[in-house]
Amino acid sequence: MDAPQQPAPRRRSGMRWAAAAGGLGAAALLSTALLTGPPDAASPDAAPSAPSVSATAPAPASAPEPGTSTSAAAPDASRPEAAPPVRLRVDDARLDVPVLPLTPSEQERAAGLLVPPDTLDGYWLTPYGMPGEGSQNTTYITGHSWEDREAPFNRLSDPGLVGSEIVLETGNGTLEYVVDSVVTHDKDTLKDSDIWQIVPDRLVVVSCYTEDLWGRNVVLTASPVPPEQG
Repeated sequence: MDAPQQPAPRRRSGMRWAAAAGGLGAAALLSTALLTGPPDAASPDAAPSAPSVSATAPAPASAPEPGTSTSAAAPDASRPEAAPPVRLRVDDARLDVPVLPLTPSEQERAAGLLVPPDTLDGYWLTPYGMPGEGSQNTTYITGHSWEDREAPFNRLSDPGLVGSEIVLETGNGTLEYVVDSVVTHDKDTLKDSDIWQIVPDRLVVVSCYTEDLWGRNVVLTASPVPPEQG
């Protein structure tokens, strides 16, 4: 007698992005689809039957003119120059994944929907910021949470991660961040959140909230570790 087939694991994440007022950056609310902003709105930094990683995000806004940003930190020679992220590590969440670039096509932007690949990897949203010294916008990384399967991003739905260290590797070196907040957002209203404001070298990681994979996203916001603490 044949053994019963096991159901395939289902991912729990997706993103949507949408246009936003000037002064806001991109938003990514992950369940499996991403609402994209206007195709011509690009950041100066820019070089998965399951619910989708879906996030609602405003389009990336232009970076402020030199000298006008109140959020930018003073130059820090000890931090590597801004470059695309290649690996994300959060030891307290037992998360250690490669980070791959994710750029929406013109068709995806026109449709306002982006579905990240069905993998366990992290994805950097290329239209927005790059991490490191000289960054001009927030860096956004997304990843799928999965149902019926152990997955790294599942472990981010934990408010106890506030104060945890995040290590982000880039082509230019290693960057350290500390988690400032772990919050959830309704997938339909994430686009209105202040996580999309332009904050140079801030890091935002988005996935589906494991307690409500259809309706909410979990968002980790992190700031660079000061040089004297690194």
